[in-house]
Amino acid sequence: MSASTAAPASHARFIDVHYHAGPDAYLRRHSALQAGHHYQALDGWVVLKNHLGCTAAQAWEAREQGLPVSGSIVLNEIAGGLDWRVVERSLCQHGAVDLRFVVHLPTVTGRSHTSRLTRSLSHSILTERPIKPLTVSDSSGQLNLATLDLLRMSRDYPVVISTGHANREEVLRLVEAADRLQVPRLMLNQPANPLTGLNAQDLLDLGSLPALYIEQTALTYLLGYQSKEDFSKVLRDVPRVIYSSDLGQTSQPDVRPWLEMSRQWFKEFEVSAERVESITRGCPLEMLSH
Repeated sequence: MSASTAAPASHARFIDVHYHAGPDAYLRRHSALQAGHHYQALDGWVVLKNHLGCTAAQAWEAREQGLPVSGSIVLNEIAGGLDWRVVERSLCQHGAVDLRFVVHLPTVTGRSHTSRLTRSLSHSILTERPIKPLTVSDSSGQLNLATLDLLRMSRDYPVVISTGHANREEVLRLVEAADRLQVPRLMLNQPANPLTGLNAQDLLDLGSLPALYIEQTALTYLLGYQSKEDFSKVLRDVPRVIYSSDLGQTSQPDVRPWLEMSRQWFKEFEVSAERVESITRGCPLEMLSH
């Protein structure tokens, strides 16, 4: 593989670990390359996410063009599910970028939730044959063997395990198992979303485990899933918070307006300059570094 011409993530002014670009399960505002150009223009770095599966090859292609992009995989059924070989294939496609690859546990779980997002499926196949649900737990509520295998695997590869759309009980089991198995990086994926339902106090109660990172997305607040009080408390007080967008939807703000809104929120909620640096750049870079 040829050497990437992209500037390293450590040079970025901010890092967004959760952005949706097309092609995806839903129609998106930008392609992967278009998204890369937007983040480059703003001195940022972006990690692309896709409910259909893997963005590793797209990220590699973007970096070959000098764009600040890395990838992830969502282990949904349509992408191969909870299979460590799927992760290995993705790592091969991602190339030798000096950042950890984000491995999201399933986001299509079959659990009841009516999204407030206005969005359209990207292909008729997804209407006729929807993505089949997968969960990280078995019928008894315990983490299944495939999930535990992935947690163990993460000790030997440059990856971050993300909790995906696990429910509250599963997230707590994942945190316990990750601590017990010495998983290097575990990210709680948008824990304020209704499928998980962890508030700021719940997150504080988890304590400051060295490998645990907490994602706070703009989208959970924009959709009204999170109160102003809870959103601001997470931004100010919870350890190892990673502030991301979870945007890319055609009905939601573009990248530059999101950054402008974020600056207004940080000012309104009296988030210190040092804390802003931590949640938008320091902690994301720390989590992704290896």
